[in-house]
Amino acid sequence: MTVARTICLGFLAVIAVGTILLMMPFSTSDGTWNNLIVALFTSTSAVCVTGLSVVDPGTYFSFWGQLFIALLAQIGGLGYMTTTTFLILLIGRKFDMRQKIAIQQALDRPGMSGSSQVIRSIIATTLIFEITGVFLLLPAFVPEYGWSQGLWLAIFHSINAWNNAGFSLFKDNLIGYQSSFLVVFTISMLIIFGGIGYQVILEMYLWLRDRILKKIHNQTFSLDFKVATSTTIILLVIGLFAFFCIEIRNPQTFGSLNFRDQLLVAWFQSVTPRTAGFNTIDISKMTTAGLFITIALMFIGASPGGTGGGMKTTTLRVLTSCTKTILRGKEEVLLYDRKIAITLILKAVGVLVGSVATVIFATILISLTDPTLDFIQILFEVVSAFATVGLSTGITASISTAAKLILIVTMYVGRVGVLLLMSAVLGDPRPTRIHYPEENLLVG
Repeated sequence: MTVARTICLGFLAVIAVGTILLMMPFSTSDGTWNNLIVALFTSTSAVCVTGLSVVDPGTYFSFWGQLFIALLAQIGGLGYMTTTTFLILLIGRKFDMRQKIAIQQALDRPGMSGSSQVIRSIIATTLIFEITGVFLLLPAFVPEYGWSQGLWLAIFHSINAWNNAGFSLFKDNLIGYQSSFLVVFTISMLIIFGGIGYQVILEMYLWLRDRILKKIHNQTFSLDFKVATSTTIILLVIGLFAFFCIEIRNPQTFGSLNFRDQLLVAWFQSVTPRTAGFNTIDISKMTTAGLFITIALMFIGASPGGTGGGMKTTTLRVLTSCTKTILRGKEEVLLYDRKIAITLILKAVGVLVGSVATVIFATILISLTDPTLDFIQILFEVVSAFATVGLSTGITASISTAAKLILIVTMYVGRVGVLLLMSAVLGDPRPTRIHYPEENLLVG
């Protein structure tokens, strides 16, 4: 079995186990057997760190059901191979060459050396950020809900924020905390750092350590770090100003708030489409322009190596750099004075074409199964599912069973990745020594 198939089947296995657990009577608040579609949809959404839900998790599921959702989101955020490898390390076993190759491909690492150390570092980083998030959220939840419930709310939302899952135990998501700087800041930082990638966080840590210890040598940041951080900052700033300018006259979202709260809401709305799924406003009340900006940010998504989905920030930068190269009449694609390999350019094009094709195909199918829905609502839901975001205009629970199954498949494709899924289906590509003659073609 190929590595791609191992990863894809691993995610399916976790989804199946999660579905069985969520179907059990002890997982529902009323103690009855859960509906299969509800359990399957929730399990897929959790493992794919999406956050879309056909029921209210806070009232529909019992504590055990909510715990299963949090654990599934944790496994989905870490990734199947990372979780499996960590469990192997816990029981003291050594993994063979095949498992090292799988880890290399799952984490998109250049080599296989030091895989166990990388896994331990990823787990440690995850725990540090999530525990920090819990302590920061306690002052917001404990005074209102008491220690036991407040602690569980802090744990659940910290796990979902770091893993960019977006499940909330509040009926209105985080709308009730839209004015809370503590909640907005904590959830935002967990979303950003969870989605930016472990490699970027590690380089940040090494840079800060060197500055604190006053080491003489200068650290050179990798191209991954430069592209991921700069693109993330640019998208956050653009989103902040775009949402603030567009929605400020909408009394159902920003218009009725004071200036401070408007900035908080605009900031959070700029952060959450980066595949997080939390919301501090009613998404269904946004203007059409606001919805389209949200769709664009969702489609771009987070950075490689993080817990988020989408097309990825690096893919966007490679494609925009290609366009810039063409416009300047040059033949080499450059990023920060570094030449981008043709293989990476082809991969970026493949990701874009595969992503667009998946979104279009799923949108057409749901338009056929649920013809009464508005196009913008269907497109929003599909992009949210594919980019593993979890934001919704409120139609998730009311769509047909066929549409729910389509969204389940879309979430799965978005989580494992279009190229990885195609590799699992078609098999690993084989290099060829055959070269064909070159010929010009009219383009554009």
